[in-house]
Amino acid sequence: MDLGLLGNNLLAPAFLAFAVGMLARFARSDLVFPEPLTQALSIYLLFAIGLKGGAALGSVGLSAVVVPALATVVLGCAMPLLAYPLARRLIGLGRVDAAALAAHYGSTSAVTFLTAAAYLTHLGESYEGFMPGLLALMEVPGIAVALWLANRAAGDGAQDRPALLPALARVLSGKSIVLLLGGMAVGWVADREALGKIDAFFVAPFVGVLCLFLLDLGTVAAERLKMLDRRWWRLLLLALAMPMLGGALGVGVGTLAGLVPGGATLLGVLCASASYIAAPAAVRVALPSADLGLCLACALGVTFPFNLAFGIPLYHALAVSLA
Repeated sequence: MDLGLLGNNLLAPAFLAFAVGMLARFARSDLVFPEPLTQALSIYLLFAIGLKGGAALGSVGLSAVVVPALATVVLGCAMPLLAYPLARRLIGLGRVDAAALAAHYGSTSAVTFLTAAAYLTHLGESYEGFMPGLLALMEVPGIAVALWLANRAAGDGAQDRPALLPALARVLSGKSIVLLLGGMAVGWVADREALGKIDAFFVAPFVGVLCLFLLDLGTVAAERLKMLDRRWWRLLLLALAMPMLGGALGVGVGTLAGLVPGGATLLGVLCASASYIAAPAAVRVALPSADLGLCLACALGVTFPFNLAFGIPLYHALAVSLA
């Protein structure tokens, strides 16, 4: 990996904002974002990336999307199948907690994707316009497979079996998918000239809004780190191993599927990231006895900062070398 690119990533405003948020929480600062502001920032970011993807999709034939979409579904199913046995054997988790953790690593982090897209834009690297659609597509299969694993290992009692359909319905109706797909639909069908008139709102301020959102997320991530229990070193090992394995797998499959290096990087990021929005909502419905604190400590406290600091440039370097 080019150390210069790694240095540029560590000095990028988005990552530095995240670091400031973490340091503020460790220093016991009273920095807290109001919940309505956090929600507004996330809505803006998701809809903006959907708009950009939809506008780019208008110039690409749907036939170009088929193979990457199939690869995305396969990868979404593969990630929890990798995470579940690791959680069972490496950490010694019970089947409910292992399935819950697998659901988090089977789903995706939209913010990691957005940060990676901003990183590629900063480098002048292009990527396929349908990549936000693959982000939405990968939200569901990983969670479904993880809950299937929990159901397969459940006892005979009805209380042991996850509520699969209500959980998946929660994911499909969640704001991440609605905003991404809605934004893509608007960007795809809207008049090009009319879209150009809103660039000043949805394109130019994007990185600045992302910095504010990551500043807030840094405080949350630092708080989640405190949830790591006495098995912290094993949890840390899993939370670092999963993004590296998933990132390498995603980049390799993306390259084979014909994606350009930027697109393969983003597919690697999707596989390497862990959900802390859609998966917790689904797990709370389907596996109410699962330890969500442990899952979020791994996904948000360890995997997310690793991807922001080191993972994204690492996956990009791998994609470039394979191309």
